Amino acid sequence: MDLIALGTIALDNVKTASGARRNMLGGSAAHFAMAARLFTKVHLVGIIGHDFPDGHIRFLKKKGVDLTSVVTHHGKSFRWEGEYKKDDYNNAITLATELGVLLDYAPRVAAHQRKIPNLFLANIDPDVQMRLLGVMGRPRLIGLDSMNLWINHKRPSLLRLMKKVHLFVANDAEARSLTGEDNLIKAAKQLRRLGPGLIVIKKGEHGVLFYCDRFMFSFPAYPVEEVIDPTGAGDTFAGGLMGYLSRVKRLNEKELRQAVLHATTVASFNVEGFGMSKTSTLTLARIRGRMKQLLKFMKP
Repeated sequence: MDLIALGTIALDNVKTASGARRNMLGGSAAHFAMAARLFTKVHLVGIIGHDFPDGHIRFLKKKGVDLTSVVTHHGKSFRWEGEYKKDDYNNAITLATELGVLLDYAPRVAAHQRKIPNLFLANIDPDVQMRLLGVMGRPRLIGLDSMNLWINHKRPSLLRLMKKVHLFVANDAEARSLTGEDNLIKAAKQLRRLGPGLIVIKKGEHGVLFYCDRFMFSFPAYPVEEVIDPTGAGDTFAGGLMGYLSRVKRLNEKELRQAVLHATTVASFNVEGFGMSKTSTLTLARIRGRMKQLLKFMKP
């Protein structure tokens, strides 16, 4: 079943110990789509400026991403510039952020896309996320991602939104910030009480924790030999997760475990290259091959 996602579509400047890249295609929605497209048809909702490279648009279309509800406005595109230190790839140092056309963005979605059964609200202002949710039909699965900026400055809006979604994805720092709990199991239970029935807490190189009322499980991260650029890894994880879940009929324990395993594996490819250089060339066969390796690592 098709999947529609709202989020940012950005131009990224990134510097790591492995080098630097400028004007890369980035943003929460773009990274999400590059992973989710491997499992289902993906439709994006977003905004770009007049300066957005045509090559990036052609690239997304070539990968099968539907851009019907991506609008172009006069003004500058959203830009992010960041750096990662060699000894700390878990935390990006933001050097500059230019919101550009995002400042006054109100999402618009084509009429025929409002009945798409799976919806993901990737990282963007929670008020913008709520506006899109308000014009959609009744999706079978609604996923949500956020960040500390919105937790700290738009908590009431985020909490209202969380009551309306089925699945919430956060990293460990966000989970702790939102709940005030240091222990991640306690944090997951608190997040569940805020509304979403399915809770996924990403722990970076330490793996992922899944929690719902019926069961809980954890997976380790795939041991990557060399991290090149972790930008978008969390969005890539969310894309793999929602992409897989969009194609299954039932959200039972077996399928949820498979979804998290696929998401973890896809995200491991993301960090091995700058931007989408690795995820854009991925195939399901390569994902499944690495999944088998990960499962071997997990055996006693």
